[in-house]
Amino acid sequence: MAWTSDTQEHYWLNDKQELVCNGHAELCDRKYGNVTFLGAHDSFAFSTNPFALSRTQEVNITEQLNLGARLLQAQSHMNNGKLHFCHTSCGLFDGGSVADYLRTVKTWLDKNPNEVLTFIFTNPENISVSEVWKPVFEETGMADLAYVPPSPVMSREDWPTLREFIQSGKRVIVFLDKGADNRTNPEREYILPQFKMVWEDPYNPTDASFPCTVDRTAGPLTPTDQLYLINHNLNFDILPFFHPGFKIPDRLNTPRTHGIYSIYTHAMNCAAIMNEKNPNFVLTDFSNVGQAMAAVDFLNGF
Repeated sequence: MAWTSDTQEHYWLNDKQELVCNGHAELCDRKYGNVTFLGAHDSFAFSTNPFALSRTQEVNITEQLNLGARLLQAQSHMNNGKLHFCHTSCGLFDGGSVADYLRTVKTWLDKNPNEVLTFIFTNPENISVSEVWKPVFEETGMADLAYVPPSPVMSREDWPTLREFIQSGKRVIVFLDKGADNRTNPEREYILPQFKMVWEDPYNPTDASFPCTVDRTAGPLTPTDQLYLINHNLNFDILPFFHPGFKIPDRLNTPRTHGIYSIYTHAMNCAAIMNEKNPNFVLTDFSNVGQAMAAVDFLNGF
């Protein structure tokens, strides 16, 4: 068959029709800021032991990704001179080195080239981005997949489509809650300041009705111009009469918490103050339990 401009257009159309982005062809030409993603809270803290009170997940990182999580959240701490992911402290739950974690995720991404993934990492010790975080991303190869935005602060509508992320090869978006604000070369920086672009409602919630308020954010954008994350990881306070109490993940009620009705209600509570925009991230404990992925699909219109 002779190659003509019509033939070329035919192939492009077929490519466009056949590409599946994050599991759905319909998401390919949707902007990142208009997609809802399932998130795994403290994704490193997995254990099958029900007496491990600091666990937040029952299956490992690879399985979380296989189940549909496209936001991985984790808390960092230094441990013996190396950057680790730990729950509150490394003595309470040590999830291992950040380098090993990123290698695991990179292996999965290499096998799944049509997936867009977001990291939101917390940095409570304000560990240096240039001296500690970036070298880990570079040595693991994750920096090669990380997206560098054209503007230091991106509004909700500024982000590319999922197709554009995938075709560029830069399909990992990295947010850090602390330490990424003062970037010397923003045109080259892929570790982004979370609260300038993503706000969250209250974390460690204990109210199963999930009322919504803007809890953590920073300028210059207004919340309605930012991406936003809902903390749909219900907790149980085992010391309710002592301040500040002691909260642990409410595993017993997770099937109900991860029901479509519960997640949809939480999302609508926030949409009411967000010009009816759905959340971008639904953060969950025990992501393998219940209907969390089905609820996210529902929010995306499937």
